[in-house]
Amino acid sequence: MNDTRRTGIAGAETRADVAVAARRPRPAAHVRRTVTVLLGAVALMLAIHLLPEPAPLERGGNIIPLTVSGKACLAIMAFAVTLWVTETLPFAATGLLILLLVPAFGITDFRSVVRAGFGDAVIAFFLGVLILSAGFTSSGLGTRLAYQVLARVGARPDRVLFGFLLVGSLLSWWVTDMACAAMLLPIALGITRDAGLQPGRSNFGRALFIAVAFGPLIGGIATPAGTAANIVALAQLNQLAGVNVTFTRWMVLGVPAALLMLPMAWWILRWMFPPEFDRLPMSDAEIRGRLAALGPLSPVERHTLAAFAGAVALWTLTPLLSQWTDGRFAPPVEAVALGAGLYLFLPGVRVLSWKQAEANIEWGGLTLIAAGLSLGLVVYETGAARWLAWVLLGEITSVPGPLVPFVIVLAVAALHMLFSSNTVTATIIVPILVALAQDLGLNVWAVVAPAAFTSSLAFILVTEGPTTLIPYAAGYFSIKDMAKAGIIMTVGAAMAVALTQYLFRLLGVMPAI
Repeated sequence: MNDTRRTGIAGAETRADVAVAARRPRPAAHVRRTVTVLLGAVALMLAIHLLPEPAPLERGGNIIPLTVSGKACLAIMAFAVTLWVTETLPFAATGLLILLLVPAFGITDFRSVVRAGFGDAVIAFFLGVLILSAGFTSSGLGTRLAYQVLARVGARPDRVLFGFLLVGSLLSWWVTDMACAAMLLPIALGITRDAGLQPGRSNFGRALFIAVAFGPLIGGIATPAGTAANIVALAQLNQLAGVNVTFTRWMVLGVPAALLMLPMAWWILRWMFPPEFDRLPMSDAEIRGRLAALGPLSPVERHTLAAFAGAVALWTLTPLLSQWTDGRFAPPVEAVALGAGLYLFLPGVRVLSWKQAEANIEWGGLTLIAAGLSLGLVVYETGAARWLAWVLLGEITSVPGPLVPFVIVLAVAALHMLFSSNTVTATIIVPILVALAQDLGLNVWAVVAPAAFTSSLAFILVTEGPTTLIPYAAGYFSIKDMAKAGIIMTVGAAMAVALTQYLFRLLGVMPAI
């Protein structure tokens, strides 16, 4: 069973790669296009840099200039965004290029810009989370939990659909979105193949495989460990505004918002893709049989579960420990994540070998986070973020308070379609909102939280990330299918985030915007 499971996941990743490769131009045309876009990005950067300084903005009695360094930052940002949007270079390679451009334009020295990103403790946090995700996948614990849910929901299509959304969401609280989708895909394939459902012809198949993406995307906002965008947002809030959002403080808003989105996603998928049968052609006994075939928890599964349970307990209890011990015995969340990940390598535990970890960890994601933090810091410190915030979002003051989160979610969702990356979206938007909130005297966390959540809610376009590409590669739904459901889901997500924030504001838990 373990070999079959691993083959299924590897196959899913291969199919995703093939699907991406099939949409690329032929090699010669691809090289010409890459060179053309790269030269165009360089020309755009130089043009912005050489433009005369614009007149200072006047907003509400505030004079907001764009300095020479700020203009240079915007030039570099335009260059990076062009390459990110067109995927001319790998996302991480573009991020590393930023580290060279910032000192080249005289904004700050090379060591400072590198230290701002790679020297942040959040890198250790994300590395620990990625190691835990690799252990969760390779141990088979994720597959077992998915079958546990299916054994309880039965064979009714609506219940199976909700079961996939639920397990994908709950797993994604602690495991990266992409890993969750990879774990759920072979189980979904097994169900549809047993039912004789043909790719592209079954409404239930469409709903089920879109749920493989939607569940992890929704769960990713519940905790800081859910996705890299959350980690970028936390680090930038701390760097730029001195706001320390603890693990539990994030969960206070993220968990209710995610729980509200689950029934929304379930209703939208059932309504748009009504199943063509009342019951799957498999008995509850068959589902329980598949679970039984996995056998009892293996030693590696028990060790992985222990690592997760320990990390979750410390993450959630750290504020209390800090309060009780005056901070002396409260481990930083970054140290907890890294320690839990390293536990999986210990003798007698050995859930992972280092080669397995290397193969399963997205090292480019770590690089992109570090480079993104560096860019966000220089854009903020040069005043470019403040100037850009007033240009793009200065009119948000005319929006009624309870609707501000709704507007922010829709705006960031639109940006996400442009940037095609959770981390890139957070890197660009968070410094802008921090600057705007500070200028307007608004609560920074209340303004940034909706944007931080939406940075990972890539519901509309298949190409917005690997979490959607993995189930799309199975062929059961089209780009149009997901876009139709995703547009409605994005509006629903905006409502969920705005409602959650408004209710907690009334209760006095969340400060007013």
